[in-house]
Amino acid sequence: MIDVEKRREKIIMIIAIIYLALGYWATGKTTHANKIFIGYKMGGVFCERLAFALILGWILIPVAFIRTIFHI
Repeated sequence: MIDVEKRREKIIMIIAIIYLALGYWATGKTTHANKIFIGYKMGGVFCERLAFALILGWILIPVAFIRTIFHI
C-alpha cells in the first residue's frame, strides 16, 4: 500500500510541474506577449507569470495552443 501511495504522490507532483510549466509558457504567449516591463524588481515578472500560470493556467494553456497553431 505504501508503494501505491508514493507512486500516486509522484504522479501528482509530475502533473503539477507540467501544469505550471505549460501555464508559464501560456502566460508568455497570451497575457505577457509583446509587452515590455519596466520598473519590476528582479523576480517580479517571474512571480507574476507563475501566479498567472497557477490561477489561470486552465484557460491560458488551450488559448496559447490555439494562438500557436493558427499564428494569431
